[in-house]
Amino acid sequence: MNILTEKFNTPYHAAPFDGIKNEDFLPAFKELIKKSEDEINGIVSNPEAATFENVIEALAYSGEQLDVVSNIFFNLNSAETSDEIQKIAQEVSPLLTEYSSKISQNEALFSKIKKVYDEKEKYNLNEEQEMLLNETYKGFVRSGALLNEEDKEKLQKINMDLSLKSLQFGQNVLASTNSYFKHITDQEELAGIPEAILEQYAEEAKERELEGWVVTLQYPSYIPFMTYAENRELRKEIALASGKKSFDGGEFDNQGLIKELLQLKQQKAELLGYQNYADYVLEERMAKSPVKVFEFLNELLTKAKPYADKEIDELRSLAKAAGIKELQGYDHAFYAEKLRKQKYDFNDEELKPYFPLDQVQEAVFGLAGKLFGLRFSERNDIPKYHEDVKVYEVSETESEKAEDGSFKALLYVDYFPRKGKRAGAWMTSYKNQYKKDGENSRPHISIVCNFSKPTKDTPSLLTFQEVTTLFHEFGHALHGMMADTQYPSLSGTSVKWDFVELPSQFLENFCYEPEFLKTFAKHYKTGEVLPDEKIEKIEQSKSFMEGYQTMRQLGFGLLDMNYHTKVAELENETVKEFEDKYTKATTLYPVNPETAMSPSFSHIFQGGYSAGYYSYKWAEVLDADAFQYFKETGIFNPETAAKYKILLSSGGTKDPMELYKSFRGSEPKVESLLKRAFG
Repeated sequence: MNILTEKFNTPYHAAPFDGIKNEDFLPAFKELIKKSEDEINGIVSNPEAATFENVIEALAYSGEQLDVVSNIFFNLNSAETSDEIQKIAQEVSPLLTEYSSKISQNEALFSKIKKVYDEKEKYNLNEEQEMLLNETYKGFVRSGALLNEEDKEKLQKINMDLSLKSLQFGQNVLASTNSYFKHITDQEELAGIPEAILEQYAEEAKERELEGWVVTLQYPSYIPFMTYAENRELRKEIALASGKKSFDGGEFDNQGLIKELLQLKQQKAELLGYQNYADYVLEERMAKSPVKVFEFLNELLTKAKPYADKEIDELRSLAKAAGIKELQGYDHAFYAEKLRKQKYDFNDEELKPYFPLDQVQEAVFGLAGKLFGLRFSERNDIPKYHEDVKVYEVSETESEKAEDGSFKALLYVDYFPRKGKRAGAWMTSYKNQYKKDGENSRPHISIVCNFSKPTKDTPSLLTFQEVTTLFHEFGHALHGMMADTQYPSLSGTSVKWDFVELPSQFLENFCYEPEFLKTFAKHYKTGEVLPDEKIEKIEQSKSFMEGYQTMRQLGFGLLDMNYHTKVAELENETVKEFEDKYTKATTLYPVNPETAMSPSFSHIFQGGYSAGYYSYKWAEVLDADAFQYFKETGIFNPETAAKYKILLSSGGTKDPMELYKSFRGSEPKVESLLKRAFG
């Protein structure tokens, strides 16, 4: 018996992590793929006439257990990987790609879908059903259902290659990140580093059985070093190591893979009748076309550049006073922190004691309670994949006085870095929400971050940026937990990619509201509330270096869009030459010939942001405009929150612009973002 192919005998049928063995995965995938294929064959061989119910709905509900096991496996591959799991991933990915290709290229299945699509007028479908039908039909067409046999085979091979190569890209970045560490034995070299960070570096050294201190390229280690280390040469050395991730010509170099991935995407787009991969992707986004994206990014670039130049000039003056003739990229965080301290009289380390992780989590849970009536109760009887993980049962009460809330979701939180965990922060799902046979099957959602671990004497203390990171991921989690749709493929965060960041970025706004901040920013030792003048500084500092940050994001967005519209240029250029050319307009510091960010740009070469990185800025316009509405009506206004709840719970059942207009009453305005960013 394989635990992964049986109904999970756990509360709410949660993933049975404590019983899963690595050797269970491959046979489970093979068995569940076979089972799912049988379900598809059942739809195809059904002798009755094709209808919405026996084709479109049946397909929407097929492969449920396979989806769950895939989520479990690939989440582990990100959060708790090992050589063995990575090896299994290399075997499993082609199987899943082949399986999805078989479905998308099943002519008999597509002919039934097309029949229902062509006759949709007779079915009297509701809005969600019509969306499911349109998305299903379009999904098949975009997967090559209208291609001839030879081209279908070509597409299948391209998809297989893309799957394996993008997986390899991510593994190379992780291995390259983990392969470097800086061992320091002389404490003088760590001048400027706050005590809590030194403690963290000492713990890292101890784990490696070394004396002294160890700095790694993992963000909780790297960012504080670049921000506080007075030793400029060491900052340069460590920044150089970070900038060389998968760009050093060694075993984990990604430059060749980038070209291969981009060529494969271009071939795929052309095969499906598109000019380039960006055209293919953007057909399914709010933005609709590369022209619209370039216009959007360049408009912001024109407006933000003067602010960014002014910010960098301020940093140059500071650095010049310290005897530095030419400010470099590896100086930015250090002097930005000095300028922020000068302007706002606080630094992240001073604020950290007011933001112990447990208090911040309690605040974000409380906010969800106030806005949406959610309650969170820790469960110790639900299996976890690592001892650091905590699991919460989320319930919803009809009123504040209700004793029993209806079950809403499971929420897993995984906050601390480990060797087998990739860098960054993300929200993911183990199980989607959907309704079937009269039952509302609730979602299992996870938040994964990389915050500093608690030590023997100190709890995990967050920088203010990490506070906003937790709110960001929790915003995504709310989108998943609040889901209330009929079909799993339209549930939760299954929305257009340039709409998906709205709920996450929206929630970050609350971190800057004094009224809310005072409820949880309290010193972990004394209980003292963060003083008003510091709260005021946080509020003012919201737009600190906003010009620089905007240019950075626009640089990523423009590079991504150029990669996916101008791939032919890479035949005669290196990745570095291409990158430098298309980030030139947004580059604020001298370019280092030894570094490049593309070879570790996982968002677009491993994640789902290919031809979609612009969506972070696009979503900022949405979130600034949405929060402006909350500010106009009161940030805890129940009517506004109720309207926003509809937006969250609707998932992908409606066109996102229509959904947004229903909430806000109008389309979002770029001015809302510019006003928030630059006043």
